[in-house]
Amino acid sequence: MTHSTPRSPSFGTLLTAMVTPFAPDGSVDLQAAVALAEHLVANGHDGLVLNGTTGESPTTHAPEKAELVRAVVDAVGDRAMIVAGAGSNDTDHAVRMARQAAEAGAHGLLVVTPYYSRPSQDGIVRHTVAVADATDLPVMLYDVPGRTGVRLASATYERLAEHENIVAVKDATGDVFSAARTMARTDLDWYSGDDALFLAFLAHGAAGLVSVIGHVAGQQLRDIGDAFRSGQVGVAAEGFSRLVPVIDAIMSAGLGVVMVKAALRELDLIPSGGLRLPQVEATGSEVASVRGALVEAGLLSVASPTD
Repeated sequence: MTHSTPRSPSFGTLLTAMVTPFAPDGSVDLQAAVALAEHLVANGHDGLVLNGTTGESPTTHAPEKAELVRAVVDAVGDRAMIVAGAGSNDTDHAVRMARQAAEAGAHGLLVVTPYYSRPSQDGIVRHTVAVADATDLPVMLYDVPGRTGVRLASATYERLAEHENIVAVKDATGDVFSAARTMARTDLDWYSGDDALFLAFLAHGAAGLVSVIGHVAGQQLRDIGDAFRSGQVGVAAEGFSRLVPVIDAIMSAGLGVVMVKAALRELDLIPSGGLRLPQVEATGSEVASVRGALVEAGLLSVASPTD
């Protein structure tokens, strides 16, 4: 069923899957996280996704996740939709994560397809419904077969769309036409989960973007989306073209969290680029590549060498 009347997208139009800053001792740096969230909301974002893959959710723990959600909601929750990851290949664990996120004040949940186990489509439905039933929060599905090893079938989307809490999709399949087909058959709000396909998804009716490069180019992405939606497609395409070097430098190697933390350090937006193993910090050549891309895109004024 398609929308009978226009409505505002359930999660806004520009969200970034926010990194989790760490202090030099490896602990979660809540002060840095709040400062980064404030920066993002002041620069084009109407939503943030916490405790997702880019937030290093596999290596942060339950109390840390709750503290992060609570701190960010307290800081910017009156100005942006705060979505918390509730993803696991253990359904009971995912249910606990959903309830914890709700208790911490999250406005919505991001629920990834169970990874590694490669369940059947029926197993995916049962898992997702169990998580969606655990709270009253709206749910954004996350379809990322490159990480999970399994993809949501069109019929599965249609089944899940019948649940009153399941309202949106973060699509990182790379298959824009398949998304267009499912958008026509459901009333789910669709979000590109791939910066490189932002314009392509908008052209097929997507609500917006869940970004990684939004950490460093939020206002530019906001302007691109606004231009496209107002019919200024050429302006949107020109703006997107200017961001291509940044998308390429941060996303092309599949090391988004590593490279975007390097970019944030170059822009002095986080005090430390530290990660938790098995992620490791960017090499000198990778940092140089990111720095050059930021300069080329006009996001960094001087390509100064690192120490």
